[in-house]
Amino acid sequence: MTFPMTYCAEVAAALADGRAIVALESTIITHGMPFPQNVQTARLVEQDVRDAGAVPATIAVMEGRLHIGLEASELDALGQAQHVAKLSRADLAACIATGGTGATTVAATMIAAHLAGIQVFATGGIGGVHRGAETSFDISADLQELALTPVTVVAAGAKAILDLPKTFEVLETLGVPVIVYGQDSIPAFWSATSDMAAPLRMDDAAQIAASHKMRAAMGLAGGQLVTNPIPAGDEIPAATLAPIIAQALAQADAQKISAKAVTPFLLDQIFALTDGRSLSANIALVRNNARLAAEIALALLK
Repeated sequence: MTFPMTYCAEVAAALADGRAIVALESTIITHGMPFPQNVQTARLVEQDVRDAGAVPATIAVMEGRLHIGLEASELDALGQAQHVAKLSRADLAACIATGGTGATTVAATMIAAHLAGIQVFATGGIGGVHRGAETSFDISADLQELALTPVTVVAAGAKAILDLPKTFEVLETLGVPVIVYGQDSIPAFWSATSDMAAPLRMDDAAQIAASHKMRAAMGLAGGQLVTNPIPAGDEIPAATLAPIIAQALAQADAQKISAKAVTPFLLDQIFALTDGRSLSANIALVRNNARLAAEIALALLK
């Protein structure tokens, strides 16, 4: 049995020519911000990839087809679509089989990228272990996907609303390389630094590409997580964020928000409590990650 997969013209040409490609997720479009800012931001990130010498492939499911790259009209349509599913490993195939429309999370984007032969993926932040997971068992499928699927993921760390020490402990247990780009502490999404030491440090894209290739040569399963700190001028210090995150978590508990609704709810609350500063930082870090991912994709070709 085959499955319906469509390549946009730009990505199809890049695959035929053997050019560098960077996968991009689509939940930032459907669940991250309102129209038209969501589409404007997606286009900025795609252009950042092009400006760095690679080709962007924004991934989504639309009317039962897995799209590897979106045409301009498709991106507009997705940005305005209502009731779009948020897809991870558990429901990606079901959405395609039933003719649905869904935006891909980190896990689903990794799966799609690997199916399409794309080795590098840029996102904002990965999912991870939610605070209170010792009783809720709420742990993102992104972590297990990093242990299964051979894609290098560039992110600004895990989302700061999570239990960051437990998230990186689980990644270590799963054998996922966590590479910090250019510094000795793991970045904390909106904040450039944290009190967590870098498990691995690499200072250029060529080193990261070499590590990706070595894992493949040795037959090691899974991908790599490259944590890329947000530019200093765009960050929100961790000390500023801590009470804001605590307030947002308390509101989520009071309203009994759970499962996939937790992350969007918390991000909305933090946006309001920071007067929009969290969204500006989010856009800056995604664009920064797209540029580094393009450098890594180019290095993989050399």
